[in-house]
Amino acid sequence: MKDQKFGPKGARGGAKPFNRPGKSAGRPAWRDRDSQSDGPVILYGWHTVAMALANPRRRIRKLTLTENAARRLAEENIETRVPPEIVRPQEIDRLLSADAVHQGLLAEAEPLPSPDIETLTQEGMVLVLDQITDPHNVGAILRSAAAFAVKAIVTTARHSPEATGVLAKAASGALELVPIVTVQNLARALTALNERGFQTVGLDSEGSEDISDVALREPLALVLGAEGKGLRQLTRETCSVVARLDMPGEIKSLNVSNAAVLALYVGASRLGLMKR
Repeated sequence: MKDQKFGPKGARGGAKPFNRPGKSAGRPAWRDRDSQSDGPVILYGWHTVAMALANPRRRIRKLTLTENAARRLAEENIETRVPPEIVRPQEIDRLLSADAVHQGLLAEAEPLPSPDIETLTQEGMVLVLDQITDPHNVGAILRSAAAFAVKAIVTTARHSPEATGVLAKAASGALELVPIVTVQNLARALTALNERGFQTVGLDSEGSEDISDVALREPLALVLGAEGKGLRQLTRETCSVVARLDMPGEIKSLNVSNAAVLALYVGASRLGLMKR
């Protein structure tokens, strides 16, 4: 879908590296290169860090906590897994951007592995993101994906946010629940999904029919377009169906993360996933 619709384009942001307190905000929040970053993932906030600590697949490099946060983890029987550094809240403030709400928890961790698209189970729903660059939007989409038991999110290695900092905070722990499949070429990835029996439904305001009128089936891949330009032409051509979300009110458009949750609800309801 297009973003007259989806709000502002992505902005740079995220956490600063641990060894550069007080300086300007680290690397960009999005990737613009051919492979994922090999650097650490910066996680902050209660849900984000607590879920990472509870995920045995997530390797924690360093954990910085306030006394209150450490006490809360202990009270809720969440193991820190590495010896934490106990600091005053202001010390964590210095390591993050000014508007970061860390709640006394900051972790440096290894990125989670990116599964291969061929390993996706041929059931339920997956989401495919076509160069959505805003980390707040992608984080919110991840959170909704976890709520609807989405099997995976497929995204491009270029022009997509890194799974760190602002995105991780917005996802509120969903990074640990929804695998992210990173691909080099989205059209080839969609072709692979088509060949594996997925129904690939692109969402665009210029779609030929409302998604409620499409005969949806499992496995279902819902494809969301970038802020500003919507689905790219080759993406549209590779989808098996391009549909729209019709709105009854005066405003006919939605932010991409809101469009995602509405499409997921329609998909889950039509596939009978809400009763499983």
